[in-house]
Amino acid sequence: MNEIKRLDQSARRSRALIHNGIVYLSGQVPTQRPNDVQQQARQVLDKIDSLLREAGTDKSRILSATVWLRTMDDFESFNAVWDAWVTPGQTPTRSCGKVEMNDPACLVEISVAAAVA
Repeated sequence: MNEIKRLDQSARRSRALIHNGIVYLSGQVPTQRPNDVQQQARQVLDKIDSLLREAGTDKSRILSATVWLRTMDDFESFNAVWDAWVTPGQTPTRSCGKVEMNDPACLVEISVAAAVA
C-alpha cells in the first residue's frame, strides 16, 4: 500500500499531503490582507514556495494550479505577479475563477499539485 504523508495536519485539513510522488497543497491564502491583490498574491506564492520546499520539490515541478479571485477585476494584476513567479518554460496547467471568499478581505487563494523531486 502506498503511504500518504500529511504535512501540518489539523482536525479539519492538511496544508499539504504527498502520495505517489505528487504533493497536493490545500488552498493557500494571505496572512496579511492589504487591499491589494498583488501584495496578497506574493504572500500566497511565498507560502507555496515554502510548502513545496518542505515536501522536497519546487515551483518548477508544479503540475496544476487553481486560482480563486474575489473579483475578476483583479485578473490582470494577479497575472502580472503570477507571470513573474512561475519558472519560464515550466508553466503548469491553471484554472482561475471568481469565488466568494470566507473573509471578504481575502482577494486570492491558490491551490497547487506538484511532482515531488
